[in-house]
Amino acid sequence: MSQKEFPRRRRKLLRAMGPRTVAVVATSKVQYRNSDTAHPFRPDSDFYYLSGFPEPEAVLVLIPGRPEGETLLFCRERDPEKEQWTGSMIGVAGAKELSLVEESYPISRLDEMMPSLLEERSRIYHTLGRNAELDGRLVGWLNQARRKARAGTEAPSEIVDLDRILHELRLIKDASELKRMRKAARITARAHQRAMRTCRPGMWEYQLEAEILHEFTANQVRSPSYPSIVAAGANACVLHYSDNNCEIQNGDLVLIDAGAEFEYYAADITRTFPANGRFSAPQRELYDLVLKAQLAAIEKVRPGQRWNDPHDAAVAVLTKGMVALGLLTGKVKELIRDGAYRRFYMHRTGHWLGMDAHDVGTYKVDGAWRYLKAGMVLTVEPGIYIPQGAEGVPEKYWGIGIRIEDDCLVTEGDAEILTAAVAKHPDEIEALMVRKR
Repeated sequence: MSQKEFPRRRRKLLRAMGPRTVAVVATSKVQYRNSDTAHPFRPDSDFYYLSGFPEPEAVLVLIPGRPEGETLLFCRERDPEKEQWTGSMIGVAGAKELSLVEESYPISRLDEMMPSLLEERSRIYHTLGRNAELDGRLVGWLNQARRKARAGTEAPSEIVDLDRILHELRLIKDASELKRMRKAARITARAHQRAMRTCRPGMWEYQLEAEILHEFTANQVRSPSYPSIVAAGANACVLHYSDNNCEIQNGDLVLIDAGAEFEYYAADITRTFPANGRFSAPQRELYDLVLKAQLAAIEKVRPGQRWNDPHDAAVAVLTKGMVALGLLTGKVKELIRDGAYRRFYMHRTGHWLGMDAHDVGTYKVDGAWRYLKAGMVLTVEPGIYIPQGAEGVPEKYWGIGIRIEDDCLVTEGDAEILTAAVAKHPDEIEALMVRKR
């Protein structure tokens, strides 16, 4: 990503903040898995979106109209002894060059400098509740600034959630972001295709997960955007199944929900396919229904439609199909009104996608579902889940879980399906799996 992207984003945020304000945005610290073994570090998405700075223990301060400089970055100083053990550090001078901020300082000076940086400011933008330690320090800085009030120095009178304006900026993806999301989608598509070609009865779910991770790593991806779900048979009826430790049986459907993160941008694909390469008749009936619902939902992904319109379209198709297949009894409109479909379809049809798999951005504005706009990216992922022993359901459908998910970019016309490269029609899936033999 071009370094120039980060100052441009900061300028947009500074304009949105208005005069006599200050914003404080922090990244996280290293988190430990156990003993002295650390989890791989991944910077906070809001912080990285604005700074492009990849190291832990850093704070970005934005001050509109400050003559000395509007953007300040506090970070760790270089430590030769520590670098011997964990690798090179960017340091204070390097931070200024990397992030193109106007000033950079050691993180050790944050408590010293912040009270004066709050002076003559009326409002602080900061997301409370994400970092309890920083929240406490912020209150301390604010109290120090307020103690100077008798000398005629103004201090901020309110702390406002930064998410309100920052997440609206993140919701609309620019060309640079979309380039990375398309790359993440292509890599993820190849991984899903690889899993389909590799799968056979007798494998274990974690072996298919390994195939996915291999494809990710072979294509510059060091981490999935979320823990992969590889669910065979009735495991697919558990929405967030993550054990991935069961043997795949002949006749099982395999549901894989997995996405790559490329340069901090996520993909999110779900496909469901037969382990032996052939859908059974009951599996095909349910699969065709979910696919029909997904296609109906995707038709609603366009400007002028509200966020909930794709979900409503999917629910209408699924409910009508559930009645036709004997899963539900009654009038379709009444079943939708009463939420009867939730017995077998209990989640929403999508979510925002971007730097996070479940990305930022509100779904309602002033209490109403927001309108879709070009540049937004969302998933479309209807499903159907029939647990073993489901009362009143034909036994042939028991233990079948199906979800189909694609990543969709809102354009001025039809949605761009970023993940279209992965087989989805059942005939395509069977043809792909036949060719592997």
